[in-house]
Order: sequence, then structure tokens, then C-alpha cells
Amino acid sequence: MKITQKIEKLREKMAELGINAYIIPSTDPHISEYVPQRWTSRAWISGFTGSAGTIVITDKVAGLFTDSRYFLQATHELEGSGIELFKVGNTGVEDYPDWIKSNLKSGDVLGFDGMVVQAAFAKGIVADLKQNGVETSFGHDLIEQIWTDRPSIPDNKIFVHELKYAGKSRVEKINDIRTKMKQKNVDTHVVATLDDLCWIFNIRGKDVAFNPVAVCYGVITLQKAQLYIYDSKLTSEVRAELESDGVEICNYDDLLTAVKGFSASSRVYIDPARVNYALYTAIPTECTKIEGMNFSTNMKACKNDIEIQGVKNAMRRDAVAMCEFIHWFENTLGKEKITEVSAGEKLRQIRSEKELFFGESFNTIAGYAGNGAIVHYGATPESDTEIKAEGFFLLDSGGQYLDGTTDITRMFCLSEPTDQMMIDYTLVLKGHINLSLAKYPINTRGSQLDVLARIEMWNRAMNYGHGTGHGVGCFMNVHEGPQNIRMNENPAVLEPGMITSNEPGLYREGQYGIRIENLVLTVPFTETEFGKFLQFVNLTLCPIDTRAIKVSMLTQDERNWFNEYHQLVYDEVSPLLNDELKNWLKEKTKSI
Repeated sequence: MKITQKIEKLREKMAELGINAYIIPSTDPHISEYVPQRWTSRAWISGFTGSAGTIVITDKVAGLFTDSRYFLQATHELEGSGIELFKVGNTGVEDYPDWIKSNLKSGDVLGFDGMVVQAAFAKGIVADLKQNGVETSFGHDLIEQIWTDRPSIPDNKIFVHELKYAGKSRVEKINDIRTKMKQKNVDTHVVATLDDLCWIFNIRGKDVAFNPVAVCYGVITLQKAQLYIYDSKLTSEVRAELESDGVEICNYDDLLTAVKGFSASSRVYIDPARVNYALYTAIPTECTKIEGMNFSTNMKACKNDIEIQGVKNAMRRDAVAMCEFIHWFENTLGKEKITEVSAGEKLRQIRSEKELFFGESFNTIAGYAGNGAIVHYGATPESDTEIKAEGFFLLDSGGQYLDGTTDITRMFCLSEPTDQMMIDYTLVLKGHINLSLAKYPINTRGSQLDVLARIEMWNRAMNYGHGTGHGVGCFMNVHEGPQNIRMNENPAVLEPGMITSNEPGLYREGQYGIRIENLVLTVPFTETEFGKFLQFVNLTLCPIDTRAIKVSMLTQDERNWFNEYHQLVYDEVSPLLNDELKNWLKEKTKSI
């Protein structure tokens, strides 16, 4: 079925129900960024495969609303679909909630599937539209009615995340949550986000590509810990271990019924940003709702000592893989054909040979020349480009290991760079270094540090459209909250134990993209009469290409950081390499 036919069928269903506009988000019932195939509804109906974006369909307009990370990708993927691209963030372009308010009139009906729309968003738009006389209908999954070969809910077996990697037992985690519940004077806590649940119950799964999570829900009370999951996903050994720790196994499909049956006296703690609207509205009105961020979200983000050590161990193995790949790439380019796809496959093959490797942490972004300017580019058989010994090649990749998650971007300068290329590359490097060097007081938010990575670009009237950093899990989702580093305000503060990416970039459409990314750990710096201060330490261990650096643009402090970082890389990684690679790394990490 063509995209135009899918949209036409959806409009027919909308007309039958009297719905004037219908929202199709990127998420699933667990408000995931990356979703199982069953809930790839937005990609199915539009052809747009980016991880962020929302489709809105009316009787006359079909629109995709997404941000600057995906403008180039969306322009290409929407071609011929009849779907209009709304470039959110550009002057005069409304985001979809405001567009809906502007385009629906009194008496109209907005429809959406409440099972896949975030409660916080739905609450707001339902209230706003009601003031304008617009009704909402959230009980219809219209995609289900037209997607005839829709995949089923994943039925993969889960497995235990061992204590030697987790650092804290599920019993301890549940008790810690109960302590937080008592402090908030609540007796029931509903959790829907998959990474929170897998962290709480020390389980992992294979239900979402690249993210080792399993489809489930959880309800924690002061007396019970219930895991709502299909029985077929449990081996007898996993069930026995969970039940021995007091976890009650319930059927996944029974969650809404259980929530509707909460006692009127229940005080329910729920995170409206991390549950779907159908679940949120299922809580009886007689119950007292207390809203706030999931207790586990911040607990999960602040890694314990065992997790931190595990990530450091994973980083060393990943560093060996990266060194082996870069050495292979440099010695093969020009002798054999290498494409974006084959480069990514080679790196995956090398990583897969490392101890405790589980899989990639996301779909590798291997962008040669102009493809590198597409921030979340994914090479396909149609777009796959041969890499030549000229220009820039951007490689953003990562691995999932049983003891940690990695995410790294490195640039390859493949020929004599132009002055513009060197200036652009060095500006990105300066931004990366300046953020790495940051010292900041406790309770600092990522938005307060973001400017450090951008100021040198801003001084030249240049910028990049994505965030500078995202939280990263421990053998968990490569994108993890609550913290991030970006211009947009986020109340979450950076705390010791948090792992965050540092990845400024610069993109010239049709020419090249530049991004340099390490993962950094927030740790204490010092305490003075002015309070406690924090700093970042680098976790990623891999040489940074020096061939496009305009050394004259670097300050002495920046040069010192660069040379000290390369010395750290050599000291940590060289003992793990053979003599040939050790000599190669010595050359790659020499001082500038």
C-alpha cells in the first residue's frame, strides 16, 4: 500500500467517526523514544524513519512536525508522499499542538490513540481545545484498523541482569522506591517506561532494537511489587528468581483493569511525562493523584560504583574495537571498496568479537561527505555511498555490553583539508574541549553549560541545531534522562554518577558534517566556602583525528587538554593492543 493510500484509508476511518484531525506520534504505550515494530505507526504511515516527529492528518492536510536534526532526512523520505514537512523551530512555523489549536474550530473533534500519547501532552491539549469548543476522542487506534499486517507485541524472553553488573539488587531498589514513596506520602506507584522497569527489576530484554528492554508495566505499593508482563516471556528460572524476591507476576493485558480497580483511598504517584493518557485516565477519580518524575529515573541516572566500573571496563574493550577499526579503515581505504554500509558492518563485526558484547547501542551513523550533514543519517542500500580518499567521513556508533553502554563519534579527514574545513573542525573541537573542562556548582542544569560548547561558533555567527549532550544508561538505553545538555530549559540538574554525552557539531548541507563525541561522568571537583563543585571526567578512550586541526586557533589550555586526553587514551588502551596497533596508537596520540 502506498503512503497516499494509507492516508486516504485513515481519512475514511476519521470521517466515519466524525474526527477532524488525528495525531500519530512516534511513541508506544510506554512513551519510548525507540519502539517495537508494532508501534512504528508514524513511520508506517509516512515513510519517515527518524526517531522524533509527529504526524497530524486532517481531511485536507497531512503534516510531519519535526526538528532540525531531521529536516534533510525528512525532506528526502517524504518525497512523493503528499505529506507536508513542518520545520519546527524555524521562524513562523508552529509546532503541532499550536497548529492544531490554530486549525480546528469550535465543534471539531481531535482524535488520537490514548495508549500511545503522553499523558502530560494530552492533558494540556485536551484542556486548551475545550476552551475553544473543540472536543477530543482518545479511544480509537485507527492505525490498527488499516494496518492489516501489523506486527504483534514482541514475545521475546527476558533475562536477569546479574548483580555483579547491576551493583544493587531488585529488593534494594524496590525498598529505596518505597522509602521515597513514604516521603511523598503515597501508597501506590505506577511505572510504564521500559528502561525504568528493567532497571528496577534487574531484567533485560530484546523487544526494542538496540535497547535491551522488555515490554512490561509495573505497580509498586508499600506491600507489593507487581510486574505486568506476558507469561510467555518468562523462563521458569527467571520467574522463580523474581518470585523469590517477592515480585508478583501479572498479565500484561490486565494492567488497565487493575488500575481502574484501585481503592478510592489510594494515593497514587504517577509521572505524566512517562505514562500514556489511557493509563493516566484509568486511575479512578476518587483516588488522589500525586504527580512527579518516576523515582527510579533519577536513581537509574546516578550510576553506582559497580555500574561506573563496568562502564569503564566496557569503554576499554570498545576502545580496542575502535582502534582496530580505524587502523583497518586507514589501511584499506583506496585498496578495497568501502561504503558507508560496509564500514558500519565492519565496525559491528569487530565489536562483536569483544567480551560481553550484546549488540549495537543504536543504528550506526556513517555519513560520508554531504551525508554527514544529515544529523541522524542512516545509510540504506539506496543511499549507500562509497567512501573515497577525500573530504570528511563522520562515524557515530556505539555498543551494548553486559556491563555498560558506549556512544562515540569520530571524524576521519581523508585528504588535505581546506581552510574552511579546518576552521569548522577546530571550532567543534574547541566546543568539545570547553565543555570537558567545565567546573560547575551543584544544582547546575545542562542548559546552563550548553553555551560553553557553542560560544566559539556563536562568535562567528555559526550554530548547530541539536542538543550538545544526552544521558546514557548502563547496559540500557543510549538516550536516558532526566539530564541533558542543550539550549532548551530542563529542570534536571547534573549529579555525581550521571553519564552524559559531549557532542557539539557543525553541518554544511551537501558538503559535510562534523561531530566529536565522548561520554563524560559527573564527579565531585571540590568544596570551598562558596559550596560544592562538580566536573566531568572522560570515559571514552579513542584518539581524535588531528589532520584537520588548525592548531593556531587553540588556546594553551585547550592544547593541554587535548594532549593530556591523548596521553590518557594511550596509557589506558595500549596495554590491550598488539605491538603493531600499539605503535599505531602511539603515533595517533602524539602531542600537537
